[in-house]
Amino acid sequence: MVLANLLSLSLSLSLSLSLSAFLRVFFTSFLDHISCHFPVTPSAQFIDELQRIIFFILCCLKFCWMAQTMELLRLLFFVWIIFSFCTSSLYNVEGRTHYHKKQKKPRTSHESPVVDSNPSPAPPPDSSPSPASPPPDSGPSPASPPDLSFIPSPSPPPMNDSDNCVFDVRSYGAVGDGSTDDTSAFREAWKEACATESAVLLVPSDYVFTITSTIFSGPCKPDFVLQIDGVLMPPDGPDCWPESDSKHQWLVFYKLDQMTLRGSGIIEGNGQKWWDLPCKPHKGPNGSTLPGPCESPALIRFFMSSNLRVHDITIQNSPQFHVKFDGCDGVLIENITIDSPALSPNTDGIHVENTKQVGIYDSHISNGDDCVSIGPGCSAVDVENVTCVHSHGISIGSLGVHNSQACVSDISVKNSIIRNSDNGLRIKTWQGGTGSVSSITFDSVMMENVRNCIIIDQYYCLTKECLNQTAAVLVSDVSYTNIKGTYDVRSAPIHFACSDTYPCTNITMSEVELLPAQGELVDDPFCWNAYGILQTLTIPPIDCLQDGFPQSLQETSTLGC
Repeated sequence: MVLANLLSLSLSLSLSLSLSAFLRVFFTSFLDHISCHFPVTPSAQFIDELQRIIFFILCCLKFCWMAQTMELLRLLFFVWIIFSFCTSSLYNVEGRTHYHKKQKKPRTSHESPVVDSNPSPAPPPDSSPSPASPPPDSGPSPASPPDLSFIPSPSPPPMNDSDNCVFDVRSYGAVGDGSTDDTSAFREAWKEACATESAVLLVPSDYVFTITSTIFSGPCKPDFVLQIDGVLMPPDGPDCWPESDSKHQWLVFYKLDQMTLRGSGIIEGNGQKWWDLPCKPHKGPNGSTLPGPCESPALIRFFMSSNLRVHDITIQNSPQFHVKFDGCDGVLIENITIDSPALSPNTDGIHVENTKQVGIYDSHISNGDDCVSIGPGCSAVDVENVTCVHSHGISIGSLGVHNSQACVSDISVKNSIIRNSDNGLRIKTWQGGTGSVSSITFDSVMMENVRNCIIIDQYYCLTKECLNQTAAVLVSDVSYTNIKGTYDVRSAPIHFACSDTYPCTNITMSEVELLPAQGELVDDPFCWNAYGILQTLTIPPIDCLQDGFPQSLQETSTLGC
């Protein structure tokens, strides 16, 4: 009997151990099954419940050692029912966590669900590319770091507004080696800059850009700036000039408003080969005659534009006029330098015509023709603190060419210097023209070795073949105050040659003191049909200026102006 009980106990123990091993394998398989459905680490709640179930089963196994075989089987059946119920409950709890309604962002097949209310920081996303919208995966997927590609990357900080408005011509293909034609790059850069408010079209320093004759047209957005810090130049001479390009102008700025031309660079005209063309004679050394330009381009022309500013720029060696303003309203020129040889023909420094409201200040001009020339249709022109060297001085005119009408008024020249020049302060008109020059003020101008310091010439002619004509441009209300310095004794310092039909009227002179630069005093100013008043004694004395007002002009208006 005892032996039978021992055998029964041994059998029960073996069965219990086998069952224990079976359950261990079963639990391992069960956990793998759970991890396939939930590719995350189980929560603490789930582990506690599972430990309690295992403890309960082990207790049952211990009880089995003392139970009969049939009773053991019935007990195991009961345990299986309890275990199935518990695992079903855990499965449902974890499933509700997996489908949490707050998870609304789209997920790819590599994303993992969040099961902890306080998750740890997500690892960085995989650098390898993934499909934008992969097909849904019906089967389980292993745990992996979440794909955060749907989250936009942080944008770089915005560029400075001033940087956004700078258009460097190199960005449009300009080479700047001095020989490559960069015209197309400049045109493309202009097109984009012109369409941007407060844009700066940059010609950078340390480069030499060559472009052909070009019209830069507006209108552009306000406050447009062309900044030349490098060197900008045309082709070298007429032989290199494209046949299809105009030979009357190089750079034209057309229909612009609120534009600025500035920079620390140089606009180089390459004018020497133009000056040497055998078309227009001009003065050479020691009274000789040298060839001059035929069709020669003005370097810079502003046409039908307004509210312009040109400052802090150097312009040199123009084939003809350096800077020309035509049909403009509102021009401010400050601190510019213009430089060409003394014998360069027709290289006017600054020329204005049909232009109003002009200010020319604090500039230095060395050239071979008029330092500043004021053409027909100009009014309210103010010139101050300008230095003119080896030039033809500051001129109003020429006016009335080809029997045309010319109207000029309200011109002021103050606090300026004219040095080593053929002319000083000049008004020049052609015979046969009409119109008037009026309200002209020359004040505080210093002369240094200047020929023809003060001159009004109503018989202006480039050759000796001009015919005498009765019509003329009327000159009136011209004031000369504090004009001092030295003159070249080859010509009289004061010369008034007025029309027989329309005399010069209301000329006022005060504090005029002009002494010879070398040699003896020349005291014979020339006057012809000139009327006015001397407010102070002059040096040299002026005895030829007539008092009063000519009878022939009592009923004459300003001849259409």
